[in-house]
Parts: sequence; C-alpha cells; structure tokens
Amino acid sequence: MPDNSGKTEDNIWPLPKFYFQVSWDSGMKTAFQEVAGLETETQSIEYKRSNSKQFSTIKMPGIAKYGNVTLKRGIFVKDNTFWKWYDEIQMNTVKRETVIIQLLNENGEATMQWTLKNAWPTKIQGRDLKSDGNEVAIDTIEIAYEGLTIANPASGS
Repeated sequence: MPDNSGKTEDNIWPLPKFYFQVSWDSGMKTAFQEVAGLETETQSIEYKRSNSKQFSTIKMPGIAKYGNVTLKRGIFVKDNTFWKWYDEIQMNTVKRETVIIQLLNENGEATMQWTLKNAWPTKIQGRDLKSDGNEVAIDTIEIAYEGLTIANPASGS
C-alpha cells in the first residue's frame, strides 16, 4: 500500500534465503548450493574497579573475531578453481581475496550484502564417491577472513 512518498510498503515479509550469489574481487562469480558460517563475535573484557571499599566489574568490547565461512557447490568438468587457490597455500603464496555474498530479491537485485575481507581457503573437501549413489558431486571450501562488512545495497525498485 502506497505511502505519501509514492513508495510501496513491501518490507513486511522476511527475505527467503535460497536466492543468493557469491563473487570474488578477481571477477569470478560462482553459484553455490550453500553458504554457512557468516558470523562475527566480539570478546568481552572485564575491568575491575574499586569505589572506596567496594569492588565492581565493568565489561568492555575487546577484539572482534570471525568464524570461517563454508561454501558448497557442485563439481563441474575441468573446474579446479578452488583447488588451485588452495594450492597457493602450499607454496606459501596465498592470494587473499575479497569475497562478496549477496542475498537477492525476486528480480535478482542485491538486498543484503556480506563482504569478507582478506579471505583465503583453509580447507577443501570433495564428495565421498559411491558406486551405488546418484547424488550430485559436491565440493566444499572453507575460507578464513579478517573482516566482515554488512550492507544493504540500493535495489532498482
């Protein structure tokens, strides 16, 4: 229902989580089946203070830390992108990337964006292979990062 500014009031429902995209600052965009672990935590530091004969503590924010993000996607023919990125760790030449995860609306426009700064792969896991299985082969990559920014990009609506 329109308000006085002519905009529609369309933010009464939470966004579904199934329409998203992941991209790297190197220009790569990849479709993923799952993204998990977008989290940050700030350590709590307790300071003791005395007020004449009484002692009390106050809590202050400390160092922020970030959990690893796990990404799952289907394995495609001749696509070793993440294995190559992971191999750079073995050569001690890891290239840190900015990874952008965007939650999209029904028009494919970004409505929420998580930016992972200085990301690099810590673990890659291939799918268990079974001769009697018929599931899609899945690669899992776990990445560490040093900063998280959350934004609401302007959509075209």
